[in-house]
Amino acid sequence: MSNLSGKTALVTGASRGIGRASALALAKAGAQVLVHYSSSEPEADAVVAEIRKAGGKADKVGADLRQAEGPHALARQVRAIIGGRLDILVANAGISKSASIEDTRVEDFDNLFAVNVRAPFFLVQQLLPALCKGSNIIFTSSLAARASVGTLSAYAATKGAVDTLVKHFAAALGPRGIRVNAVAPGVVETDMSNFTKTEAGRDTALGMQALKRLAQPDDIGAVVAFLASDEARWITGDTVNVDGGSKL
Repeated sequence: MSNLSGKTALVTGASRGIGRASALALAKAGAQVLVHYSSSEPEADAVVAEIRKAGGKADKVGADLRQAEGPHALARQVRAIIGGRLDILVANAGISKSASIEDTRVEDFDNLFAVNVRAPFFLVQQLLPALCKGSNIIFTSSLAARASVGTLSAYAATKGAVDTLVKHFAAALGPRGIRVNAVAPGVVETDMSNFTKTEAGRDTALGMQALKRLAQPDDIGAVVAFLASDEARWITGDTVNVDGGSKL
C-alpha cells in the first residue's frame, strides 16, 4: 500500500466511476481528498461520507468544467481549503460521445474539448502556485487515443490531446520537481460504457482484451494511487495503459 499520509489531493469527476475509485484509493493510502463534482452532488456527498467513515479526510468541491470559468472557480475553492500546497491533482473529469463523422455536431465536438482538454489545461495553470516540488499531476487518457474503438473519433482526439499535454507539461514542470503522467483505461464497467450492459457489448469488449474480464473502476484507481506515490518517483511524461491488454 502506497503511503500518502499528510498529502492533499484533488480528484475531478470524483462522484462516480474511475474518479470515485481514485478518490477512495488515495484516501485509503492516507491522503486528504477533495472530491470534485459537476452535477452529481448527492453522489459526491456519498464519496465524502465513505471516506470519512473509514477515518479519512475529505471535502466536496463543485464546478461546471464545461464553462470557460469552471477551472478557475474550482481552483479558488481548492486553494481556500488546502491553503498553499496541493500534492496530487487527478484530472479525471471527462465526457464521451459516440457518433460517426457524419453525425458529429459542432456543439458536441466543442463540449468534448472543453471538458476533456481545456478544463484540465487551465486547472493545472490555476493550481500551479499550489503545486510544489514533489507534487504530481495525473490525467485520464484512454485506449481510444492509440487505437480505433467504435465511433469515437472526436472523443479519441481529446484523449490524444491529453497524451500530448502529459509530455509537454512533464517537460515544463520537471525542473520544479513536479511529475506529470496519465492512465489510459480500456473498457471499464462504468456509466460511460453503457454498452457493456448487453451481452453483445460485453463480448465485444472481451474480444479485444488479453485478460478476459471487464475492468472495474478499482482496477484504475489502484494505478492512480501508485502514480501519486513515491514508489513512482522516477516516472514522468508517461501514459500508462491500464486496459487488460486491449488491442495488442
